[in-house]
Amino acid sequence: MFVLSAAFCLAPAVDAQRGGRGGPPGPAPTAKAAAPIDISGYWVALVTDDWRWRMVTPPKGDSLYLPLNQAGRQAADAWDPAKDEAAGEQCKGYGAPSIMHLPGRLHITWEDDSTLKLDADAGTQTRLFRFGAGPAQAVEPSWQGYSIAQWEVDGAGRRGRAPAAPARHGSLKTVTTRLRPGYFRKNGIPYSANAVLTEYFTTLTDGGIDYLVVTNFLEDPQYLAQPYVRSVQFKRQPDAKGWNPTACSAR
Repeated sequence: MFVLSAAFCLAPAVDAQRGGRGGPPGPAPTAKAAAPIDISGYWVALVTDDWRWRMVTPPKGDSLYLPLNQAGRQAADAWDPAKDEAAGEQCKGYGAPSIMHLPGRLHITWEDDSTLKLDADAGTQTRLFRFGAGPAQAVEPSWQGYSIAQWEVDGAGRRGRAPAAPARHGSLKTVTTRLRPGYFRKNGIPYSANAVLTEYFTTLTDGGIDYLVVTNFLEDPQYLAQPYVRSVQFKRQPDAKGWNPTACSAR
């Protein structure tokens, strides 16, 4: 009887903490406080495959494994780096759809409680991931576009009783629009202003080493016959050693 009474006494307090009948709900946690994983810090790209397309600029017209349509192939065959340099568009190969594929390092920090900032030393580029952001119609197109972010927690929405005190993990989902037309590969493989880039950032640990895995889905009805899906990996670094911001290069 004592145990049952104690349970009823505790129930209102627990319900109030959860924002139930015992009291008004508390403020929602900020995106920073709600993060199921920590992707902040320095990361270095692991170029374990696609070396010929990531470490060097491929030859003109090399679009192997990319689902280009006819318009995409025609645009790739017209690539002229001298023309890009003359137009001041050396950064066409460093936009959001391509920057994560380039060799180099990332530095991820919280700009504020609802904005993650990703700096890439390749091309000295900066991306902002905005939680709770509104539509991007009025945003000026840019190389890195406009990215709306949300956390996705592993196992969320499953029915049935969850295991006691499960380890919390998840991923960062970002959707990027309002892109300036650029190159998915530096050799002129194009994406258009209509491209939509969806990315998932997650972490894993192996042998005491933290890794960041980024999977992206690039949709572009203008130049792609179907969405292009690709994953790249990064290894966590303890500090800024090796950080080397470099200018964009058209070649």
